[in-house]
Amino acid sequence: MGQKITVLDFQAKCDKGEKIAIVTAYDYAMAMAVDAACVDAILVGDSLNMTMLGRENTLSATLDEMLHHTAAVVKGTKNAMVIGDMPFLTYQLGPEQALENAGAFLTEAGAQAVKLEWCPRASEITQFLVENGVPVMGHLGFTPQQINRFGGYHQQGKDKASAALLLKEAKALEAAGAFGIVLELIPADIAKKITNSVSIPTIGIGAGPDCDGQVQVLHDLLGLMPDFHPKHAKAYLQLHESIRDAVAQYVSEVAAGQFKPKG
Repeated sequence: MGQKITVLDFQAKCDKGEKIAIVTAYDYAMAMAVDAACVDAILVGDSLNMTMLGRENTLSATLDEMLHHTAAVVKGTKNAMVIGDMPFLTYQLGPEQALENAGAFLTEAGAQAVKLEWCPRASEITQFLVENGVPVMGHLGFTPQQINRFGGYHQQGKDKASAALLLKEAKALEAAGAFGIVLELIPADIAKKITNSVSIPTIGIGAGPDCDGQVQVLHDLLGLMPDFHPKHAKAYLQLHESIRDAVAQYVSEVAAGQFKPKG
């Protein structure tokens, strides 16, 4: 068993120019596999609302659901840092609400950090959490919890004003004590500028190759969602087809009276 990766390890990798690899996971078995692959961190993303629960977007993920899945991932993880994704309306009301809910990720679920998407009070909330012992990863650009405001999954920061605002927000999160920032669906040149302008690690998803690291949804990497193929993802396997074929073979053997366990 290795030593748990910490926020200090993140910063050390960034300072040395080493890239940081993060993937999502939502259950015990997947967490064990991902951890064995030597990822730096596992994000228990509110994307589980779609990948695990079949819902339309991330908005209806509850705190109890996120804590449940985070605890399962923690049990399957030996080395990677586990980051819990704070769901919609569990932090936006202010620092006290955020601390109570973020604290549950650490005390109840066993995560080492939380991630929260940008909101008007994000820097204030981040500073309060960090000062009270909760490591925070920020999230800028396309923030899925604001999908209704954005009108869909659209790239952000494409014009000069919005790009300047993203840079301002990144610096505000850095000043507030965030240990890293996810940059989602923003132009590669803007992501590079932000990365070069802050000292903390930037983690890209659909933000080009120049971020300090990358994060991907595990289901996209494994080809588990046959009808969803985001442009920023790369499928290394087609597990949906493999699982379908394996189960179909089992069904066929049972129907023919030929199923025999190997044991």
